[in-house]
Amino acid sequence: MKSVVVDKIASVTLNCRLPREVKLGTTFPCEEGDVVAVRVTSRKSTYNQLELTTGRFSHLKPGDVVAGALGHRRALMGYAGHVPEQLAPGDVVNLLNIGGCIGICTSGNPDIGPPFECEVLGQVLHFPYLGERIGVPANIQQGALQMSDGLDVAEVPVVAVVGTCMNSGKTFACTSLIQEFVRSRLSVAAAKATGVSLRRDVHAMEDSGARETMIFTDLGVVTTQRENAPALTRTMLTTLAASQPDVIVLELGDGLMGDYGVDAILEAADIRGALTAVVLAANDPVGAWGGCRQLADRFGIETAVITGPATDNAAGTDLIREKIGITALNARTRPADLARHVLDVMGKKSEPENSDG
Repeated sequence: MKSVVVDKIASVTLNCRLPREVKLGTTFPCEEGDVVAVRVTSRKSTYNQLELTTGRFSHLKPGDVVAGALGHRRALMGYAGHVPEQLAPGDVVNLLNIGGCIGICTSGNPDIGPPFECEVLGQVLHFPYLGERIGVPANIQQGALQMSDGLDVAEVPVVAVVGTCMNSGKTFACTSLIQEFVRSRLSVAAAKATGVSLRRDVHAMEDSGARETMIFTDLGVVTTQRENAPALTRTMLTTLAASQPDVIVLELGDGLMGDYGVDAILEAADIRGALTAVVLAANDPVGAWGGCRQLADRFGIETAVITGPATDNAAGTDLIREKIGITALNARTRPADLARHVLDVMGKKSEPENSDG
């Protein structure tokens, strides 16, 4: 067991509340969420920052000692990689995302170049036994909220924003909706349910006026997948609804056909039943058409409105209205109209069905 001073503590480790000086062991369980210390050994000019536990972003450079968490990633516009099966001090690993997910990269992306290479220094230890110097491997599940399979939104309306893939405008749509809802004097809670750990999106939701936010990392999850996505979504919706906001905005990160469990969430009948309106963010009209078909044919969900880059100008919005028959509103240029339309959909969903014969 040795001590090391960490230069930068990644946001993925927030649950652990790590001190600047940590104790390291040489035994690695290699489980997702395990906190490890690494030294950056390469240099990058793009995708070269790390989100810290403070929410700030810091540029990485060779020699930086970083505390991150083991995880996997499969990002269309980023890196694909997995948790290593075994580790030892001196091994080389990669930084798979800017939230501090660490693993073995198996596929890169030409737009962001190769990932950072890092030398493994040791397994970060924590000491749960009062008065004893017995260190156990730190994992982001320590201090995390417990997941449950129950769902109770307490009749709070839920607006879900889904996308055709990553970088399709989901977070911008969420923040635009939140800001407009707040301007309408509604109290808003928000959550991000799927993806790879990065708190930037929920910070943006808070900046837009959300009074309470959650992300799957709060539940001790580095990377979501089909096995855990429904349970963590139920837990976050139930937790946020307990404070009785006027509306919950839920972002489902990545895309409808991604590997992070969006499909498993939408397959769950109880979660589908809790969604008052579903907004689709799409990069292009064909993606918008395919996303609507996926939502309708696979999950039985009616798309409330389409937004994202596909609606950046009249060429896209006109095509969507003519070819798909669904309202298209851009979150950047028409945020008030987008929010008003979603509120109209929410109002119609909450109206009782006419029982007159």
